[in-house]
Amino acid sequence: MLVYNIRMVLIPLILRILSNPTANVFQKKLTKNFGSFFVNCITYGGLSLFLLPFITAVDFLHLPFAIWKYAVIGGLFGALGNAFLVKALSLGDLSVLGPINSYKSVVAMIFGIFLLGEIPSTTGILAVGLIIWGSYFIFDTVEEKFTLRLFKRKDIIYRILALIFTALEALMIKQVIILSDVMTSFIFWSVFGFVFSAIFLLLKQEQIKLPDKKSSLFFLILISMFGLMQITTNYVFENMNVSYALALFQLSSLINVIFGYKFFKEKHLIKKLIGTTIMIIGAVIIILGGG
Repeated sequence: MLVYNIRMVLIPLILRILSNPTANVFQKKLTKNFGSFFVNCITYGGLSLFLLPFITAVDFLHLPFAIWKYAVIGGLFGALGNAFLVKALSLGDLSVLGPINSYKSVVAMIFGIFLLGEIPSTTGILAVGLIIWGSYFIFDTVEEKFTLRLFKRKDIIYRILALIFTALEALMIKQVIILSDVMTSFIFWSVFGFVFSAIFLLLKQEQIKLPDKKSSLFFLILISMFGLMQITTNYVFENMNVSYALALFQLSSLINVIFGYKFFKEKHLIKKLIGTTIMIIGAVIIILGGG
């Protein structure tokens, strides 16, 4: 069954793995001149405008309350998660922050211990060890090394917060897909992402300014990659177990490291690739092994 599902989603999966780090590149470029909530607001807003013909075709008044509940909560988590991600990218290296996503499986394991009473197996503990060992290679390339001082850095804190909120967002997205379909979930994700990003933009009182031609082009590419990332994510979630999908999504971390080297001249490529590969192996063991 797993082989069959992978064949069904192979092209969307490849597009998702490539579009996510590509979106990260343009998010990082745009944060040189714009605030994180402004970047998110334009991104979600641009997608919502593009989806307007599809929005008008949906009979929202007759949708079950549960869909609205999960969509609103998912929109809130998504707006927060992506804002923290953009803020982290504005402060840190793409090749360092990208691989941190492998810690998502560790976070899930910790939540499982305290909320569900799920005690990790020996294999699960070994996998956590692999993730920590792999991250040592990544963090050894920064000034703070792999010490407690590292986790006081704002870019690391923001990236961890982004990880937590986007993990919760994924659960809400899956619920909406189960109760409706891929496109309805995509529409809700875009619209409520825009609504909450706009609210946060106003609350934070970030500067709002018109982008120049170059920034406008970057925004168009970002909107395209962001939308492609999410619609392919939804399609993969619909046709594959979420845990398997999350394991395969970790391959984006390798692309992040390469893009960080290529577009932002970030150093220590080989060391980061080794560490990222080890972290991916650990994450896959946790997710596919059930912790």
